[in-house]
Amino acid sequence: MTELRIALYQPDIPGNTGTILRLAACLGLKVDIIEPAGFVLSDKNLKRAGMDYLASVAMQRHINWESFDQWRRNEGRRLVLASTKAADVYTDFAYQSRDILLFGRESAGVPDHVHELADARVLIPMLPGQRSINVAMSAAMITGEALRQTGFSS
Repeated sequence: MTELRIALYQPDIPGNTGTILRLAACLGLKVDIIEPAGFVLSDKNLKRAGMDYLASVAMQRHINWESFDQWRRNEGRRLVLASTKAADVYTDFAYQSRDILLFGRESAGVPDHVHELADARVLIPMLPGQRSINVAMSAAMITGEALRQTGFSS
């Protein structure tokens, strides 16, 4: 049974966060929100994107990066960062069932110190000249591959 988690670093856009929460609810994954978020988590836009799935998702809020990082280290979990600066293609990476898949802010990704503290960094290859894929789409792609490798159980 997989214990994968999705973590969102200071999310900016409620619609993307709601979509990721819906994804997690449907797949039985827990989500960590690393605050501060760029919106109120009870925002009606978040609820609209997550629809009635929000009641089904297990979400843990962390007051800041330091509290999240300490928690995940105490849990003995590996942190896998999705980054346009990574070298490892996400489909070539070997995921583990207790990994936390970290996705950065839509506007700025993660700061350098967070990037450096990640245990691994994965990249979704794109055509030259493209900046990035929507964070919710990236979360779906990488989470799907991680579940394919570690085993999905409903």
